[in-house]
Amino acid sequence: MRIAIYAGTYQENQDGATKTIYRLVDALIEAGNEVAVFGFSITPQERPGLRLITLPSTPLLLYRDYRLAVVTKRILRILDEFAPDIIQVTVPDLGGMEFVRYAKRRRIPVVSTYHTVFPEYFRYFNIGLLTPTGWRLAARFYRRMDAVYAPTEIAAEELRRRGVDNIKIWSRGIDLGQYRPDWRERRFHEALADGRRTVILYSGRLVAYKDIDVLADVYRRFHSGAERAVRFVVAGKGPAEKSLRRRMPEAVFTGYLLGDDLARVYANSDILLFPSPTESFGNVVLEALASGAPAVVSDRGGCQEIISESGAGLIARSGDAADFHRQCLRLIEDRGLYLRLQDRGLEFARSRPWETIVAWLVRELTRQAGKGKEPAADHSPTSPARQNESAAKIR
Repeated sequence: MRIAIYAGTYQENQDGATKTIYRLVDALIEAGNEVAVFGFSITPQERPGLRLITLPSTPLLLYRDYRLAVVTKRILRILDEFAPDIIQVTVPDLGGMEFVRYAKRRRIPVVSTYHTVFPEYFRYFNIGLLTPTGWRLAARFYRRMDAVYAPTEIAAEELRRRGVDNIKIWSRGIDLGQYRPDWRERRFHEALADGRRTVILYSGRLVAYKDIDVLADVYRRFHSGAERAVRFVVAGKGPAEKSLRRRMPEAVFTGYLLGDDLARVYANSDILLFPSPTESFGNVVLEALASGAPAVVSDRGGCQEIISESGAGLIARSGDAADFHRQCLRLIEDRGLYLRLQDRGLEFARSRPWETIVAWLVRELTRQAGKGKEPAADHSPTSPARQNESAAKIR
């Protein structure tokens, strides 16, 4: 099978979406498939079975960390030469729309893996009036797919309410060799905590749509008295970093961490605080649970489904810093509750290895690609189908 993937950004370990696509690409190649990844930002690499094609792009006016890809005639020629059996689109932007149009013109099966609740981002750029329009455009985009693979029932239901019914659930997995509790070391934890009793971790991009205002407000509430029992650790980078450093002066800002460095910080933290309401899944939550850190998440978005299914954390009202603060305090003050949630999280993570998760989608994509090779029904004037239609009309 030859599969063309429009990924938007394909920077290794950049975020949950790119980690997911990297896992999928690995599994596709290992299964003997040929993969061509198209994007405006790509980490260079060379390996058999993989082609990487960088698209020209221009920065998005409201969010310059993201770019709009331009699908030129050169890119279309590359697609023709590659001759994909199936096209997978991960981003519903202008580039993604062009890939869908190409697939429809060539009668190639086209599917989408659903990663990001883009229409909700408008609220965080003070243009919330565009959110309904964003959802209408997104729904129109996903309705054109042969299949949409959503990571949670919550994400799927959000799409169904908008008329998208070609949805299957494809969850997310965890690298159990990377994220594990035995990275915890007494000396490392003590250095991270700097004399505090509890380490609360935020892991992710430092951007408004992750509700980082809630993170800063929870920090303020823990630092409103003389006692400093909690150490905040912020793992990630983004345009809001300067503002957060000013609002959280005693927090540790690690910058962008990868591999063992990130796994070690997870395992030496006690609680993951992740207030983002715009997640379709929330890979960072699963990474924390696998590392032995219960999570406090928002009651909006896909993260709550992980916590509801696993019983490995607490759910707070979206945007309500006081409630997030209360839930963190529950975990700090009730040791029995904390240990129960920790055990549940470790057990849940063990049931979600990436190998099982991606193997299902590889089989599913192969099946979808096979549909494109089935002979189309013969609707010529002399075909049996047309003859039966004519006979029915005469009767």
